[in-house]
Amino acid sequence: MALHLIKLCVGIDAVEELEAYWRGETKRVMHTRQTPKRAEELLDGGSLYWVIKGVIQCRQTIAAVETVGEGQQARCEVLLNLPVVRTAPAPRRPFQGWRYLKPEEAPPDLAELSAGADMPSDLAAKLRELGAW
Repeated sequence: MALHLIKLCVGIDAVEELEAYWRGETKRVMHTRQTPKRAEELLDGGSLYWVIKGVIQCRQTIAAVETVGEGQQARCEVLLNLPVVRTAPAPRRPFQGWRYLKPEEAPPDLAELSAGADMPSDLAAKLRELGAW
C-alpha cells in the first residue's frame, strides 16, 4: 500500500499559483534536508499532498526520491509529476518540514467526488468549513 507525504506550500495562496509555478519549471523538485526512510513505500504510488493556507487542497504523484550531496551538504530531492490533482479540502494545522500521511488519512480527489470538480477551491473550502458540503 502506498504511503504519502504532506508538506506546507509556503508562499502560494491558491492551487492555480502552484500550477503556474510548475509550468515555469523544467524539473519539479521539492527539496528537503531529511531523506524519508520509507522512500520505497512512497514510490509505490505515493503522492505529496500540499497544504495551502491551512488546508490540504491538492497533491502530486511522487516520481523519485534521491539523496544528493554528501556529509553536511547532503539533501533530499523529491521529484514530482504533473498534473496537480485537486483534492477535497481538509484542514491541517501548521507543522515544520514534511510528514508521512497514511492512505486512510488522505483526502479523496475532487474528481472522485460526484460534485464540485469544477468548483473554485476557495468556495469548496468555505462550504466544507461551514459544514454545507
